[in-house]
Amino acid sequence: MTATNALGVWTSADCGLVLIDFQKEMFQSIRSETGVDLVELHVRLLAKTAKAFNMPIVLSTVGVQAGFNGPTLPSILAELPGVPVIDRTSMNAFEDRAFSDAVKKTGRKRLIIAGLHTEICLTFASVQALKDGYDVMYVADAVGGRSQVAHSIAIARLAHAGAVPATALAVLTELFRDWRSPFAKNALEVIDWYFTEVPKVSKAIGVDVREKGKTGA
Repeated sequence: MTATNALGVWTSADCGLVLIDFQKEMFQSIRSETGVDLVELHVRLLAKTAKAFNMPIVLSTVGVQAGFNGPTLPSILAELPGVPVIDRTSMNAFEDRAFSDAVKKTGRKRLIIAGLHTEICLTFASVQALKDGYDVMYVADAVGGRSQVAHSIAIARLAHAGAVPATALAVLTELFRDWRSPFAKNALEVIDWYFTEVPKVSKAIGVDVREKGKTGA
């Protein structure tokens, strides 16, 4: 595998988005720093970003068919029309053949991963993906743990394994980077949407005066 830091910034042509276990039961037990409403918004931002840049998306749940968990949140599913949901019983998503095959079929070797919970679904999939030869970027503000301690330990493990941290908005801006890019119009639409929505959820995310004037936030 080529070292992540040798490849420079990430591009939409290199990446696939992987979303794991954004289900009601998982959201209900988040007790780490980023609140559930902000996590949900950032997952939607990732979905919109992937669609704006024509990136492949792999979406998975755990335990729906087995009857102990519900489906992906409707608000997230609404951003992903036509994307199949792969249901599993395995905590490590890559131990599910349908999931691992779907990731392979994307043809992308750089994966942007978000999943609940940080210490289980996100960590297990990320360290396995790294072992299997993928580069991994995890989205730190689109995940959450059952406790702040569990979340923090998981982040340390991800760093030790070689996964790269990012935020949802940073993912969006890194993938297009230039206002002359063919993706700039699509990116601006997604950014405008985000700056309109985020003040409704959290005052901890900065939106400057110019952005407020543009979006009405």
